[in-house]
Amino acid sequence: MSTFKAEKDLQTLLRTVTPTLLEGTWAFATLAKGKPMPSGLNPLMTYREAEGTTLLLDEADLARSGLPHAFFCRGISLNVNSSLYAVGFLAAVSDTLAKAAMSINIVSAYHRDYIFVPSARAEEAISLLKKLGLKK
Repeated sequence: MSTFKAEKDLQTLLRTVTPTLLEGTWAFATLAKGKPMPSGLNPLMTYREAEGTTLLLDEADLARSGLPHAFFCRGISLNVNSSLYAVGFLAAVSDTLAKAAMSINIVSAYHRDYIFVPSARAEEAISLLKKLGLKK
């Protein structure tokens, strides 16, 4: 049994979010259903879909893989231990970036959430997300 304490309160989550940029540039790649992952790849994330497997790969792995890909992006950790049961947190994050006409991809992991934004807009996204805690 886990003793991990994750936050569910929306106001606390918004007040304590401290977005930071992850190292590297990433892209979403796809591996056809039933095909094995090329050896030597170290995806940040994998997700099985009906059509195949999505991999989030850094530029070096992407070049080696030869896989179809899209959305070159930078990752942002929200650095708040959000509960997987939290209500409204990712909606607030998404709304903030949508108002800036920014496409995003969200990954929720066990301990926190990550936002992947177009590479050229990463610093802008950080700036916008830092303002979340200032809203009343």
